[in-house]
Amino acid sequence: MIRKLLLISALFAGAGCAQHDWRSSSRASSGLAPTPAAESRAVIQAYAAQVWGWRGWFADHTWVAAKDAGADHYTVYEVVGWGIRRGRPALRIVRDLPDRRWYGAEPRLLLDLRGAEAAPLIQPLDRVARNYPYPREYRAFPGPNSNTFTAWLARELPELGLNLPWRAIGRSYALPSSPAE
Repeated sequence: MIRKLLLISALFAGAGCAQHDWRSSSRASSGLAPTPAAESRAVIQAYAAQVWGWRGWFADHTWVAAKDAGADHYTVYEVVGWGIRRGRPALRIVRDLPDRRWYGAEPRLLLDLRGAEAAPLIQPLDRVARNYPYPREYRAFPGPNSNTFTAWLARELPELGLNLPWRAIGRSYALPSSPAE
């Protein structure tokens, strides 16, 4: 019995559950994105990071960030569920750090387009993101969730070449056909 308790304790400690809570976890830049001062060209990047707590053993949160040529900031496109009960939308399109740690978890770069590859996709990305069919809905499983949103972007803009990791639970949630189809 003591062995089982020690094993369970070690698992929770390894997942970050016992070391800190989400409110005190780092949201600092990971250094994966170039600063606007260092990169004047257009940039589109997609990220994945382990979700906080025990869910991080098997699930990622994904998001996309974009910066137009000459812009002094990034726009981050993501879906989060914690404001839904208070009437806030799940869809967030905000000026923010593009590569911030996801509540302590280091993001991984899934996509990095720059210059001539990124520039023609900036406006379509923004348009497609704003037409996401579930802007006020969020369910961790089976979706719609953050990964459903990123999968929507990838499907509606195949020229991004964005492939989501298997840990992006919700990426296969049923999406309606886009209005243009």
